Amino acid sequence: MQQPKHTQRLLRALAKQGLDVSYDDHVYKVRLNDCPDAPVAEVLLPLDFPIEGKAFKQLASLTNLAHPGGGKVTHTFATPDFHPGDTGVAIGSVIQTQGMVVPAAVGSDINCGMRLHVVDLSVEDFLAQRDKFVELMKGDYFFGTRDVTMTAATSCAMFNDGIPGWLEQMTKQPLGSVVKSDFSQLWREIDAVQFLGSMAGNACWAPSELIPAAGLVRDGDLGTIGGGNHFVEIQEVVEIRNPRLAYQSKVKVGQLAIAIHSGSRTVGKYIGGMWRDKAKAAWLKGCPFPNSNLFSLSTTSNPDLVAEYLEAEATAANYAFVNRLLLSELLRLRLRQVYGDLAAPLVCDLPHNLTFPHSDGWIVRKGACAAAMGQLLITPGSMGTASYLLAGLGNDRYLNSAAHGAGRTISRFELTRAGANYTESDLGLTGVDCITLRSERRIEEAPAAYKSIDQVIDTQVSAGMVEVVAKMRPILTFKA
Repeated sequence: MQQPKHTQRLLRALAKQGLDVSYDDHVYKVRLNDCPDAPVAEVLLPLDFPIEGKAFKQLASLTNLAHPGGGKVTHTFATPDFHPGDTGVAIGSVIQTQGMVVPAAVGSDINCGMRLHVVDLSVEDFLAQRDKFVELMKGDYFFGTRDVTMTAATSCAMFNDGIPGWLEQMTKQPLGSVVKSDFSQLWREIDAVQFLGSMAGNACWAPSELIPAAGLVRDGDLGTIGGGNHFVEIQEVVEIRNPRLAYQSKVKVGQLAIAIHSGSRTVGKYIGGMWRDKAKAAWLKGCPFPNSNLFSLSTTSNPDLVAEYLEAEATAANYAFVNRLLLSELLRLRLRQVYGDLAAPLVCDLPHNLTFPHSDGWIVRKGACAAAMGQLLITPGSMGTASYLLAGLGNDRYLNSAAHGAGRTISRFELTRAGANYTESDLGLTGVDCITLRSERRIEEAPAAYKSIDQVIDTQVSAGMVEVVAKMRPILTFKA
């Protein structure tokens, strides 16, 4: 396929900036000119999607990472929602490493991820009592009427073992809003969570105020959405494309769906920031710092630190799994309060930002999710466009990974600064039902800021990475 002239000009401009970029059949290949021995990074991108030089540079720098004590990147790929990251790592980056881990590649939003439930409730019946439901959810999500109180033992178990640890202790001594929950259902739903919602964490890495020796813990962040592109959205299932997988997942046309995008909140920031500093402090003395300022930890020279980092990352990941569970459970309890006894089963829950063990090394996904053969994943567009339930096809070329969303084309700062010059129609906000306490959030997260989710999905389907199970449309979105 012939590249447009403006694309050819941009590639020549990138070459002058030290990047070797070529294009063939929707895949850009990227490498730093002065690093001929580094792996070639691949970016799967529709031809008419913008080429962002900053993101390409970030990806090439990430690919070139190596630890002077041993350890390197062996394979790099970027998904179609690829765009620059604020911390030097492009969103949509996936790297395979050998002999080292890279805390900065995961960042602070550890186990940011997606969770999807379906509900046997029609849009018409939902909208008939929408206002009552929304007021209850605003209290839980924004005004602190939710009650996520737990014992010190429950908090410790959550950090150590994630959902199973939290559930075991909470079942013994139910507290807060979840006293009305169906605990047998929560136990059954663990099977739909990646890693069963449990990684090998250790509460010693958690903020001290959340792990007291005794008494009760009242965490102001647990069960909250967070900022950025995080959300809770009510959707309608409008199309089934794989009836077999949809049936197995209890997904049907006309149902409501609950899509949740959130992570480890301040716990992730605390642990992620701590380990960026630790990795820098552990850098071999006398060795130059990496040009990217992304510091890694080597299994040869820092084996204990590698093990400790993975344990600390798992600790934050466990918190994120429980946070998403509570976001969905608070909503499910309010649905039952307003609309009657609804099961609202879990379809899937999986991380975006995490270090995954792989062969003799690791795969790090930053703003991307796993797409192993048969693995279900939810890929949202924006609050004005469709979301998709997908099944992975286990494509090794693309590191068994897939996009985590549509990807931004305009930064929040740029959009907010220029927002006064746009109409609701320009921003794609006509008909969008966004529940937020901050009016600027509607502009920051306007559909016009995002790439075409349909093209993101179609490109991955054509590349043999995923298949579409179902398509959903947004009804209303909660933004913090």
